[in-house]
Amino acid sequence: MSGTRAAIRYAKAILSVGTDNQTSEKIQLEMDQIAHAIESNAALNEALKSPVVKLSVKAVVLDKVFNNFSPELKSLFQTLVQNKRIDLLEEIALQYKQLFNQLNNKEEAIVITAVPMTSAMEVKIMAKLKTLSSKDLSLKKRVDETILGGFILRVGDQQYNASVSNQLNELKNKFQIN
Repeated sequence: MSGTRAAIRYAKAILSVGTDNQTSEKIQLEMDQIAHAIESNAALNEALKSPVVKLSVKAVVLDKVFNNFSPELKSLFQTLVQNKRIDLLEEIALQYKQLFNQLNNKEEAIVITAVPMTSAMEVKIMAKLKTLSSKDLSLKKRVDETILGGFILRVGDQQYNASVSNQLNELKNKFQIN
């Protein structure tokens, strides 16, 4: 819990600096790259979060992996190393994205399908989403075969689950005898 609060504070600080320097959009793109790199690379994730790896090694790893990033983020890396909070980097990147989207009236919708979506289906979903929200929406698509069919749509804190697996679970619950 305190880690999340700290991550929010760091994200707010870097957003403030980015807004003042008019680089907040560039920082957002770099934060996306950071979050993706840490999420998709188990070795990087483990190195940054491990208490066994020395802070100096973590600083070198960050410098090598993210060497062409903005001065604001390099400064953030140094601050996190000095404060021994480098393990929060992924959470900071995620919190930054949320704060950046709020500031710019943007929202991300996530659609999960059992098979890849066609472009025609994507157009229909975006048209429907535009009627549900006045914010500038972007669509993130994921494929999850375990839902068997249908889709799950998440916008903000709302979720619409029209998956076959959900419908089967509801039927199963109706037929269970307590």
